[in-house]
Amino acid sequence: MINSFIREKVFPYVMITLGAVLAAFALEEFLIPSTILDGGITGISIIINQLSGIQISIIIVVLNIPFLVIGFKQLGKEFLIKGIYGMLLFSVMLTVFKDMENVTETELLAVVFGGVLLGVGVGIVLRYGGCLDGTEIVAMLLSKKMNFSTGQIIFFINIAIYILAGILFGWDRAMYSLLTYFISFKVIDMVEEGMEQAKAAMIITNEAEGIAKMIYDRLGRTCTILEGEGLISGKKTVLYCVITRIEINGLKRIINEHDGSAFVTITDVAEIIGNHIKNYSSGIN
Repeated sequence: MINSFIREKVFPYVMITLGAVLAAFALEEFLIPSTILDGGITGISIIINQLSGIQISIIIVVLNIPFLVIGFKQLGKEFLIKGIYGMLLFSVMLTVFKDMENVTETELLAVVFGGVLLGVGVGIVLRYGGCLDGTEIVAMLLSKKMNFSTGQIIFFINIAIYILAGILFGWDRAMYSLLTYFISFKVIDMVEEGMEQAKAAMIITNEAEGIAKMIYDRLGRTCTILEGEGLISGKKTVLYCVITRIEINGLKRIINEHDGSAFVTITDVAEIIGNHIKNYSSGIN
């Protein structure tokens, strides 16, 4: 019982702490001193900081508040708590590392090592259900309504930020920032084990209707309902749905809320033909 509590409730926050510290260290000790931008809200915060002198940690918290509210409404209380914890710790650690001596003044080293550390930090946070940047929330929600993945939407947003950085600080800063983004994104992908990778979930449950409806409402995914029969347990309803890696934590929360005794398997999907995993409508018909 105690081991289960530590594994499910405590350990994720330990890992989110580690990820937030690594991400803040990468920004303050490698990237920000060379005016190399991260993407998303953090990138916008760096731009505002460079132009106004307002402390970057304050800007990040203020800009992320609306997205946390949206995330709470769409993704639930647990996501909100982890998101607030991760973002606040991230902001605090930015302040802590701000006055430390920079690790390197060489821009290429800053890009490579800053990008790797940033990717590891953000990847850890995402893997354990947290969030450091409101852009991720917006991208997840928009991906339900658009024919683009979460990663693609984040990429489009970041390209716009880097173009603005090029106009304001010079195109070499924009190119360094873009290179950092590619490095960090690849590392995030490795740490998260492919957060955009499609996953097939098979759920054997007695609460199929409630779970299927909640998957539709929260994740925008439809389920195929199958009839099954267990050798001992008798007739069962089986739900089959395809989700992305980043939505696995959300799926687990839904199942735990409705049927803690459900039997679930999640497997990799090599290829998808058709658009059946995405819900483009705005509500339940």
